Amino acid sequence: MQERHRNDRIAPDSRALMRNLAPYREPSTARSVLELAITAVPFVLLWGLIWVAVDAGYWIGLLLAVPAAGFLVRLFLIQHDCGHGSFFRHRLTNDWVGRAIGVVTLTPYDYWRRAHALHHANSGNLERRGIGDIDTLTVDEFRARTPLRQLLYRLYRHPIVMFGLGPAYLFILRHRLPMGLMRSGLAPWVSAMATNMAIASLVAGIIWLVGLGPFLLVQMPITLIAASIGVWLFYVQHQFEDTFWEHDRDWSFHEAALNGSSHYDLPGILRWFTANIGVHHVHHLSSRIPYYRLPEALRNHPELQNIGRLTLLQSLKTVRLVLWDEEKRRLVSFRETRELA
Repeated sequence: MQERHRNDRIAPDSRALMRNLAPYREPSTARSVLELAITAVPFVLLWGLIWVAVDAGYWIGLLLAVPAAGFLVRLFLIQHDCGHGSFFRHRLTNDWVGRAIGVVTLTPYDYWRRAHALHHANSGNLERRGIGDIDTLTVDEFRARTPLRQLLYRLYRHPIVMFGLGPAYLFILRHRLPMGLMRSGLAPWVSAMATNMAIASLVAGIIWLVGLGPFLLVQMPITLIAASIGVWLFYVQHQFEDTFWEHDRDWSFHEAALNGSSHYDLPGILRWFTANIGVHHVHHLSSRIPYYRLPEALRNHPELQNIGRLTLLQSLKTVRLVLWDEEKRRLVSFRETRELA
């Protein structure tokens, strides 16, 4: 079955696809344990090698921080699958593995899981922006703002802030409080505070073993690089030219999942480090599929392969896309907005 997309393109029937993807939702415990081991163990080993390199030559250590950050990103994506209940068969196993990883990724698991569920439930809905997504204004909303607020939005969208300062703030500072869910009961607070205490205990133990200076020299580059990669991935997954935004009355979960999420077609080694999260349209359509089964689902459903497809080179051009043009039904740049005005 096919359905007509909003830009008069023929697209697969998203509801039928969701049903067809159901068989891929079953995780393999052995595969999940293996994936966890081949991610966590190399991360710890690389951390130790960088620590040794602090005395032998710190620039070597900085080079090793790049693959270490890659493994940290992969750990976060395992935590992400745990949050969807897709990494292990049993909820308790998912939750406790996710909580343990959250101490390393500086991300309170239960709080993040709830915020991320809201993102999945409301992605592409113009009336329900604000939690778990990149702040995106429409052209009309931007024009209606005061010059000061326009400047603040421009700063927020600047690459240095979006992929440099912003990720550091998000993971090091913002995640210490359940921002966005601070009035949503006790659970988000318990998650954030328990994670903070666990982080403090782990950090204190490592500093006791290696010293404060070496700890900062090792951990900070890894954290900052991984945070920037993580935000970049999340950005590219939804901030591309022909993404999907719609008002509540016309919004559809299935269409938003399929057409509002990209297929970030990365080279093989990058697909491995990013745990196939680039197959994001399939993930949003059926979030219970473990990441290691996403390529299988994509391979067996070739009609999905070119929907929202972005190559690594093409993704770099998305940085300039900052406003949703409701008339043209696509993301546009500040420059295009000025020309239209």
